[in-house]
Amino acid sequence: MNKLLKGESLLRVFCLVLASMAAILIGMDTQTKTVFFVRRKATVKDLEALWISTIITSVAAGYHLLQFCRCLVFAWLMKNPCWSNKFMAWASFLLDQGVTYVTFGGILAALQASTIAVTGIRALQWEKLCNIYTRFCDQIGAGLICGIAASLAMAVVSSVSAYHLFRL
Repeated sequence: MNKLLKGESLLRVFCLVLASMAAILIGMDTQTKTVFFVRRKATVKDLEALWISTIITSVAAGYHLLQFCRCLVFAWLMKNPCWSNKFMAWASFLLDQGVTYVTFGGILAALQASTIAVTGIRALQWEKLCNIYTRFCDQIGAGLICGIAASLAMAVVSSVSAYHLFRL
């Protein structure tokens, strides 16, 4: 395996790990509190953008796992791996671009919705939920940071795909 293939493989594994961490941190987050003698439970499904972000990052992690496996298989079967022909290079480039943009958009939508949970909106009488569910908000914040890092790493992978494509 040459240096470029090793670098791409490591980047894909890095994207896989970061996207998986984001999906797990956001998707598995719940906290139960008693407020005025009523037990309330905060979950990811309470905020639709967080749930959609969990699904998007899970799909992105699966995509990068499949791409990593494809690169490994092509490295074992052929001399010229992952970017052997124009069709495969275009498909990889377009899919990488699509996954990157969708992941970035989903994470930013979840970040925007979470900002409302942190700050509240007095005009709409929306409370600051993070004053009540602190651990829940901290874990969501960590998941969003992992998601943003995964999006940035996916942008680098996408540029590597573009390099492979335009080198043919």
